[in-house]
Amino acid sequence: MPVSLAALAALIAGALPMSENAMPLKPALMKGNTVTKTLAATPLAVPAATLESLVPSGFGEAGRMAVTVDKVPATFIRHTRETGRNAHIGGEHVSVVVGENGVLKRFTRMDASLAGGALPSRQEARAIAFAFLARHAPDLLANPEVHWVEPHDESIRVEEGGVARAVTLTGMKVKMRNPADGRWFWVIVGSDSGVMTFERDIVWITFPGRRQTEKWLHDGWLKDKGHAQAFPPAL
Repeated sequence: MPVSLAALAALIAGALPMSENAMPLKPALMKGNTVTKTLAATPLAVPAATLESLVPSGFGEAGRMAVTVDKVPATFIRHTRETGRNAHIGGEHVSVVVGENGVLKRFTRMDASLAGGALPSRQEARAIAFAFLARHAPDLLANPEVHWVEPHDESIRVEEGGVARAVTLTGMKVKMRNPADGRWFWVIVGSDSGVMTFERDIVWITFPGRRQTEKWLHDGWLKDKGHAQAFPPAL
């Protein structure tokens, strides 16, 4: 479902709430009733090569915001299908968070086509994860501690024939820790042997046992924190 003109008008007028660190989305360029590109002002430059290497064809930018990650400036960019299919919060999306100096902080590819396929082996997933890190986060390869490699589920909701249903995307998660700063990072490899999710520099608070770092890749978190109003509502 594409972004409505009413929602765009509300954004332009500043009627929708944002976090104190977020910048408003600029008007989208419309083709018929489908959002094909969203322009936004942001203080951080995002390398075009980064997006080109991560965002698959058929997905276009739906919005971006200036945000913070553990009090450090970053840019959050969400992509949805150019057709508008399953563009709602909780649906299909490719989201990226880029920090200062163009450092890739987060990436996820919530694509319904990843459901139900055979997963790579633990050894294969580890090799794919390290190859991804070598390209996008080589600094994390200095002395990584691999804690475990196990299947990991994510859930999205898609609409087919007017009927909404939950779809489970399972990947092989390679969870690691950076001993230099004690922060966590991981790569989740999907059933197509491509990277489904990457997150780095995750701060974990041991007591009471919770994640401190913001969850910009997670639609449920976006909704709970009031960041989801710029996008079509959940099914």
